[in-house]
Amino acid sequence: MPSTVVVGGFFGDEGKGKIISYLSKKDNPSIVVRGGAGPNAGHTIKDGNTTYKVRMLPSGFLNKDAKVMIGPGVVVNPDIFFKEIQEYGVSDRVFLDKHCGIIEQNHLDQDSKGRLKEKIGSTGSGTGPANAERAMRTLKMAKDVESLSSYVIDVPYEVNSALKDQKKVLIEGTQGTHLSLWHGTYPFVTSKDVTASGICADIGIGPKHVDEVLVVFKAYLTRVGSGPMPNELSAKETEQKGWAEFGTVTGRPRRAAEFDFDLARRAIMLNSATQLAITKLDVRFPECAGVISFNDLSDEAKSFIKNIEVKLQVSVTLIGTGPLVDDVIDIRSV
Repeated sequence: MPSTVVVGGFFGDEGKGKIISYLSKKDNPSIVVRGGAGPNAGHTIKDGNTTYKVRMLPSGFLNKDAKVMIGPGVVVNPDIFFKEIQEYGVSDRVFLDKHCGIIEQNHLDQDSKGRLKEKIGSTGSGTGPANAERAMRTLKMAKDVESLSSYVIDVPYEVNSALKDQKKVLIEGTQGTHLSLWHGTYPFVTSKDVTASGICADIGIGPKHVDEVLVVFKAYLTRVGSGPMPNELSAKETEQKGWAEFGTVTGRPRRAAEFDFDLARRAIMLNSATQLAITKLDVRFPECAGVISFNDLSDEAKSFIKNIEVKLQVSVTLIGTGPLVDDVIDIRSV
């Protein structure tokens, strides 16, 4: 590493959870820390025979030697936080910053009805209303919640201290570039910036401390909820291609389209991408399922990856070829 930021390049659901989990196992970072908006985004991770679904914990918690942290820019639902740390047995190594905002029942109520739900297609997690209240400087902080006191630390200090000591830090983003409040398809966006710079601000590190920015794209385009999506396929076409999916948080069907190079170029520019990951290659090319060597890919799949590199001028270093964390072709120079 020593510091790698992982963000989504499209509209979320790119498979960041899988890539982050793989990196946490392969590269053995001392800290895995997440930024992003809040529990409005979910990651699904399949490791062996076990499937994990997380909304608050960083996906890199699978590495039992890593400390897992939530940065001050994230709003936290304590109920979800406690449920996940108990379910996955990480209470002895999970921390959140004292300045994390707190989602309360009134935020859930606001998010489950009205304009956000009907027009924008909000996930109903309370994240947007909580961030709005934070902007008004009236939101409760983690330091104000007694039940969280044993988990509260100064996350920016811990992360920067680790980097100063040349320890590896894996920085996890949520959602996708084109859902960014600043750079996305406004008003059909999330409640804050989720590009690499925004994620770094969420955890409290400056740009000089970022070594790698890994942007994750799926081998095709999907989107949950409202908002424009170029060259959208019909539900029937999506089903025929085998691209039908459902959101981790909402369970809603994902809309689908072909890989979009214009959106990808924009994401690369906005994130200063140094490398790319392509996930679900096996869904697009079923003959590649479970392959872990680039040389063993079909000629058509190789051409697809090489075309991405030529058109986007950034190296593809990780390729997902199946649902499991270890179903990855790793062609990094490590």
